[in-house]
Amino acid sequence: MKESEKLKNIVREKYNSIAQSESASCCGASSETPEVYNIMTDDYSEVKGYNADADLSLGCGLPTQFAQIQPGDTVIDLGSGAGNDCFIARHEAGETGKVIGIDFTEAMIKKARKNAEKLGLNNVEFRQGDIEDMPISDAIADVIVSNCVLNLVPDKQKVITEIFRVLKPGGHFSISDIVLVGELPEALKTDAEMYAGCVAGAIQKDEYLHYISNAGFNDITIQKEKPIVIPDNLLDRYLNTPEKEAFKTGTTGIFSVTVFAKKPGEKPLNEKSEAVSFKGGCC
Repeated sequence: MKESEKLKNIVREKYNSIAQSESASCCGASSETPEVYNIMTDDYSEVKGYNADADLSLGCGLPTQFAQIQPGDTVIDLGSGAGNDCFIARHEAGETGKVIGIDFTEAMIKKARKNAEKLGLNNVEFRQGDIEDMPISDAIADVIVSNCVLNLVPDKQKVITEIFRVLKPGGHFSISDIVLVGELPEALKTDAEMYAGCVAGAIQKDEYLHYISNAGFNDITIQKEKPIVIPDNLLDRYLNTPEKEAFKTGTTGIFSVTVFAKKPGEKPLNEKSEAVSFKGGCC
């Protein structure tokens, strides 16, 4: 089995387990490491459209808050989980819009569909599939969002190329993700649980932005950036005392970033929504 397929299976098993459990968190959380809970997540509870049943605390930002979704837009959420970002996106797109969530974990798709049924939303759908090869036709989406998912994908350039394919000309994305500045200790990079938990699969910030530019996007902007601090009790599982101190006092940084980028071109005049100018900036 190829290494990329092994990594996908690790993530699939991890997130199937999370979908079927009563509590969840990113970054290798377990009952033995309670401090890990919510070290990456931002508080969604005050965001319009928020649904507590769909919030599994697996994100690392609030991409829908920055996504400039307009009434009537078609929005795609990559790695949609239990559906929280989809439901927030639907609040912004309204009854005339359409929201499609994509997730390759069967248990997450079932959970999201159940949540949508409880909310009575008939313009939100969930499709099981791999975001490296999206089950979406060309030039469908006005907006794409994603929350802490691309770092879990082995071929990030392929996903970004797929994002470009399914966006309409003039469409844009707002994606929250984990990136690095400097090299992680080897023990963190090679551990399977850390890969499934958002950190070990992250790449360098400059490389991440290069992939976006290389795919053909423009207006690339970091809308938000925040440092991520891994708790001592989690670091103790991977590093000895000198290694831990070197990591904590060194130049390596782990960051959550929310990135905006636009596909060149203009939307056709008969589109339901009009493109809006982007005035965001790094916070």
